[in-house]
Amino acid sequence: MKEKLKIDIVSDVVCPWCTIGYKRLEKAISELGIENQIDIAWQPFELNPNMPAEGQNVIEHITEKYGATLEQQKASQQHMKAAGDELGFKFDYFDDMRMVNTFDAHILLEYAKDFNKQTELKMQLTKAFFSDRKDVSKKEILKEALLKVGLNAEDALAKLDNEEERLDIRNKQNYWKSLGVNSVPTIVFNRKSAVTGAQPVDTFKQVLSELITAE
Repeated sequence: MKEKLKIDIVSDVVCPWCTIGYKRLEKAISELGIENQIDIAWQPFELNPNMPAEGQNVIEHITEKYGATLEQQKASQQHMKAAGDELGFKFDYFDDMRMVNTFDAHILLEYAKDFNKQTELKMQLTKAFFSDRKDVSKKEILKEALLKVGLNAEDALAKLDNEEERLDIRNKQNYWKSLGVNSVPTIVFNRKSAVTGAQPVDTFKQVLSELITAE
């Protein structure tokens, strides 16, 4: 039996284009009927590694970080909502939305990998943040997501205070940065080639077809 195509998705839980990119990739995989030939792993990247515990208003944050005007941000949000609607994902932007710290979420995603629940947990956390107006830096919200995907919340949350687990995530983040990953999503195929950004479904289909044929 030939080896599965390994796909690493370097992304953050609060990155809208990461969600759109994954949903388009998922659609491409489904349309090609190659679900059983793909092995997806999520890799940690923090858009805002220095985000304080209280978070920051999204509009303020984007203005500060990218210099985008309110009009530009509203247009961008509409664009993302439309892209999400096409893929069956709801982006619910609101005036008091806050950008939050996601480091703990990445520790839990690493934990979920051992139980083949990484993608499920990733989408649960993303949905909590973008669709359900929830703060994914808070332990009760993380616990809720863990339980929804059938993981042992107590076991998983204990990892958050483990220095080795925290160091492991830092090392993984640094590994991808050392390879030049500085924007997300970055989607890496067999650790040999990569595409960045939320590419169209047809682009993903073309890339996947070529790689599966070459395997």
